[in-house]
Amino acid sequence: MRKVPRWAAVLLAIGAGAVLLVAWLLRKPSLEVKVARAEAGPVEEIVANTRAGTVKAHRRAKLSPQIPGVVTALPHRKGSRVAAGELLLQIEDSVQRAALNLAEDQVRTAEARTREACLAADLAEKELARGLALSRDGVLSPQALDALQSARDRAIATCQALRAALEEARSQVRLARAQLALTQLRAPFAGIVAECSGEVGEWITPSPTGIPIPAVLDLFDPATLYVSAPIDEVDSQRVKAGMPVRIAVDSHPGQKLAGRLDRVAPYVLDVQEQNRTVEVEVSPLDPWSAQGFLPGTSSDVEVIVARRDGVLRIPTAAIAEGGKVLVLEGGRLAERTVKTGLRNWQFTEVLSGLAAGDQVVTVRDSTAIRAGARAHAQAQDQDQRREGP
Repeated sequence: MRKVPRWAAVLLAIGAGAVLLVAWLLRKPSLEVKVARAEAGPVEEIVANTRAGTVKAHRRAKLSPQIPGVVTALPHRKGSRVAAGELLLQIEDSVQRAALNLAEDQVRTAEARTREACLAADLAEKELARGLALSRDGVLSPQALDALQSARDRAIATCQALRAALEEARSQVRLARAQLALTQLRAPFAGIVAECSGEVGEWITPSPTGIPIPAVLDLFDPATLYVSAPIDEVDSQRVKAGMPVRIAVDSHPGQKLAGRLDRVAPYVLDVQEQNRTVEVEVSPLDPWSAQGFLPGTSSDVEVIVARRDGVLRIPTAAIAEGGKVLVLEGGRLAERTVKTGLRNWQFTEVLSGLAAGDQVVTVRDSTAIRAGARAHAQAQDQDQRREGP
């Protein structure tokens, strides 16, 4: 057997190395993909509002005085907390006080006249009794007895008439007091003054029938806040009163309150150029947790239709049409079909097709990301943060 020259062996080795180098250089690079691990956690089925909802108050009153007049006092301004019955606005009341004083004077006069007339009636009764005794003895004539009886009857009638006049005078006092009370605007319930459009010295005119005039004061009870929000008509049969909800208000970013679904409107809103929706009303479980919310603020609600804890879940973005997912295993991508359960915009429950710890691709932003492709996980995704539903 002929011995291969050393120089030939060297050439063969160099040639083989060159072929391997070219093959390595021509191979497709490994794709960097975003992945998330299948893991146990809670999954919720959620119905959310289609457009922004609005914070409202069940107890909210637009207040104005019932009579016109000049404002003489505004003890509370916008943002003030007031107790039920506390004075909010005072109108100049000199005329009403004068009318009350006059009515009280008339009562005192009527009381004096009534006492005088009723004393006269008592005296006439006594004189009639003496006349009857004298008549039985034959001393007093029948004509004189008739005169005594007539005098007694007139005196009693006068006493009764003046007593009625006294009651009328007392009614005038009650009327004057009621008219005086109209010069004061008091809080119908405890709450916060949301708006105050008047000023001391201004003339206030109540709104005539059929002519809307802006109220002077706007009062609301912060313990009765709720959110009214529209949901799509297709979800109206899935939500029921009593379901748990989460409430988010734009003025408090990052804060979500636990709440309860109180009411689902029994009709669909058909507004031109808008999707047909059903209004729902939700309220926080702890009314005092919503103290910083203001009526009129935009809000979002999530109605929790169903929830399962400790189930296998993956990000919803990882699932393609037909329940297809890409799994990173052994440096390559493999396609699997999963059976899903509850889902929301963030997580989906996996009933079969994956095991805990499997890495699924969450972003398919390139046609190169497909089954069979060589790939590796992005470094920041390998230490995936576990987030709630």
